This record gives sequence, C-alpha cells and structure tokens, in this order.
Amino acid sequence: MMAGDQQISVVIPTLNAKVRLGGALACLEAARDQGFVREVIVADGGSSDTTEKIAGSAGARIVQCDRGRGLQLATGAACAVSDWLLFMHADTWLDGGWEMQAKAHIAGGKDKAGVFRLRFSARGLAPRIVAAGAMIRTRLLRTPYGDQGLLISRKLYDEIGGYRPMRLFEDVEFIDRIIKQNGRNALRVLSADAVTSASRYQQDGYVTRVFKNFRCLMMYRFGRSIEDIEQAYQ
Repeated sequence: MMAGDQQISVVIPTLNAKVRLGGALACLEAARDQGFVREVIVADGGSSDTTEKIAGSAGARIVQCDRGRGLQLATGAACAVSDWLLFMHADTWLDGGWEMQAKAHIAGGKDKAGVFRLRFSARGLAPRIVAAGAMIRTRLLRTPYGDQGLLISRKLYDEIGGYRPMRLFEDVEFIDRIIKQNGRNALRVLSADAVTSASRYQQDGYVTRVFKNFRCLMMYRFGRSIEDIEQAYQ
C-alpha cells in the first residue's frame, strides 16, 4: 500500500451515465490494484438508469446529491479521504501511462494543479483539429475544461475554496481562481491523454459545436446569467 500522501481519491459526477461510465471506471482498475487510487467516488445527481448499479459493481462509493456538476463535484470532494483529488467526467477515460504522469505531478508538490491532454474517442481530421485547438486554449489562455480531468492536492483545493455549485462553467471558474491566487504556472499540462466522447460534436457537427462552446464561454466571461448560457448551450 502506498503512503497516504501519495494516494488519490477519484471523483466522478454522473447523471444517467450508463453508456460510458464503465470505460471511465475501467481505466482506474490497475491503479486501484496498485493502491495508487485509494477510492472512487461517484457523485450522482439522480440517475434513473443503471448508473448506480454500474458504479457499485466496479467498487465505487456512491453519494447522492442534487443535480448540477459543480455541486456534485463539491459533494464528492467533501467525502474524499485522500490528500490528492482527481476529478473526471463520466464520458472520459485516461489513456495508458496516466499513472506515471500523475505520480510525477504529485512528487512536484502540492501547490499546482494538473490537467491532461485532450483527445476525442472519434477518428478523423475534425476531432484532431478540435482537440488541438482545445490544447492551444489550455496552454495560452489557461482555460481547460473538465473533460481534461483535474488532479489537485486537497491542500490547494481547500485553499482555493473548492468547486462552487454552478451548473455550467464550474471548471473554468475554479481554474480562474487557481490562476488568480497562484499565477499561470500553477496549472500544469500532464503528458497523458484524457480521451473523451465526441458524441455531442458528432450530433451537432464539429463546427457548430465549437461555435456554441465559444459563444457560451464568451457569455460567461461577459457576465450573462447561467440560465441564458444554458439556453444557448442546449
């Protein structure tokens, strides 16, 4: 068993996530067997499908709360016992080698947060271009999204004040506070991929979805209400 300050608690918010949750949980199995992942917490926002059954079968701890990703992330973090927290989306899995990158990040100290490189599960030129654009945004603007994962020490998480109960852009708002308090270098990009579903892009079309995401981000930056942003996003 690894030392407690080298273990992580993984928090995954879910809502009717039966289709892809299994992949997110499967990528953690080897690290759990090694003792690196101490626990997996699924913070469920009221699923009506078999999400809870899938999570329970994989040995995850299930906590219930109201719907809303920011609230679910905060609820899961409040239940976690490790000195390090890894936040993941239910439709994302971490590619091979992620454990080594995570351990190197942990060894570098508790004053920085880490995100993974974005890659889509779909093949083709369009998903590669969109993922590359997302990484340019991450590196230059320091605006990663939650589907890139977030590895952060409990110490830094608490210092920043944790996730706020926001239904959208809880990830951007939280990173903004990290950068404001600790500077741009407080965010590291880890050399392993977070592979996320491209279903929304495939459904809407890559150009349309990119435009929608950018429009919603600008609405958020200019102080529009979450209700207005949700309407634009949907």
